[in-house]
Amino acid sequence: MSLLIKNAKIVNADKEAQNLQDILIEKGVIIKIAPSINTTDVPILDIKGKRALPGLIDLHVHLREPGREDKETIESGSRAAVKGGFTTVFCMPNTNPVIDNCMIVESIIKEAKRVGLVNVVPIGAITRGLKGEELVDMFEMKQAGCFALSDDGKCVSNARVMKLALQYAQMAQILLIQHAEDHALAAEGVMHEGYYSTLLGLKPQPGLAETVMIARDIELAHYLKTRIHFAHVSLKRSVELIKIAKSQGIQVTAEACPHHFSLTDEAVKSFDTNLKVNPPLRSREDVEAIKQALKDGILDCISTDHAPHTPEDKEAGFDLAPFGMIGLETAVGLVCSELVQQKILSWPQVAQKMSQRSAEIMGLKTKGEIKEGMDGDLTVIDAEKEWEFKKEMIASKSKNSPFIGRKFKGCVEATICGGKIVYENQVV
Repeated sequence: MSLLIKNAKIVNADKEAQNLQDILIEKGVIIKIAPSINTTDVPILDIKGKRALPGLIDLHVHLREPGREDKETIESGSRAAVKGGFTTVFCMPNTNPVIDNCMIVESIIKEAKRVGLVNVVPIGAITRGLKGEELVDMFEMKQAGCFALSDDGKCVSNARVMKLALQYAQMAQILLIQHAEDHALAAEGVMHEGYYSTLLGLKPQPGLAETVMIARDIELAHYLKTRIHFAHVSLKRSVELIKIAKSQGIQVTAEACPHHFSLTDEAVKSFDTNLKVNPPLRSREDVEAIKQALKDGILDCISTDHAPHTPEDKEAGFDLAPFGMIGLETAVGLVCSELVQQKILSWPQVAQKMSQRSAEIMGLKTKGEIKEGMDGDLTVIDAEKEWEFKKEMIASKSKNSPFIGRKFKGCVEATICGGKIVYENQVV
């Protein structure tokens, strides 16, 4: 696939170019970057000085296929991903059946290739059926195409099982991603424990449920000298623990989600079940700590935890509704509005948090940077364009977002995956 991108303001994790460049992609690979490239018989995309970032990479999405295609499919999730500027997404294993064997991994990869919009990489389960008891065959899962394993949606609560999993993963050279939640301490809470849970009379989930598990797994990683990645970190105390671990050379990485740096538990006063997420929306102090941790590099990357649900599921009331909101299509808008405009992150830091560092964590050696020899995956962003997130424009099969009707500044103009234009914004 060949494509010539004209007049790009290239943004990589190390710098934002001051002069406009042309980018020539052939057979899915960037072969030339220069101030002016002239060629014949190659499609041209003139982005007119807009920013070109390395294709965004999301380490945490739920595509619901197989089993809950009424919520999302690989095809509809791929459309949502490219509309949000993502060229690579890692899909979580809490499907039905669970992604705990090579046959399901291979079927997901096959379907993603048929759709042909975005790189979809399955994350396998750590334990069979997400039951926290018997480990999967990690070597088999890696050979089938998994770069990481997680029991996301649940936590590997048994410390002995997690210890064995970390040892096995080290041998298989595969990353483990922990959904840090002590279920006994969470006690089926539906929102953050604090002033607003008391005010609203909703069952609280203490932050301790997250921090206890993060502390435990940091100790395991330290003891075993293994890697561990924490999903959707949401608390100031969690950030403090991760900072200490990193200062001691422990191999810890972690991600944050846009809703955890843009919303607080006060928003739950509306009783909008689209605000019911796990981990729950936290206090203002926690939100500010997440922002600062992204700026300081304590939190490595930004992932969406895109979690589609049907209207029927979400209309069950706050106690009974499932956790989760969609996030692929609002991620760039929230990052621009909450982080870039507030001067918390620079554009190179955005490229780092949403692409380069994610690629590094997963070992994607040909992604995460715009340079010759790398994959032709790019995300074009108009930082100045204002737009409104409307229900009718959502590409995801599910519409469970609390951001419907919100206006953003910062818009995805085009998404290029492997040198192919897979999304181009037609809204003026």
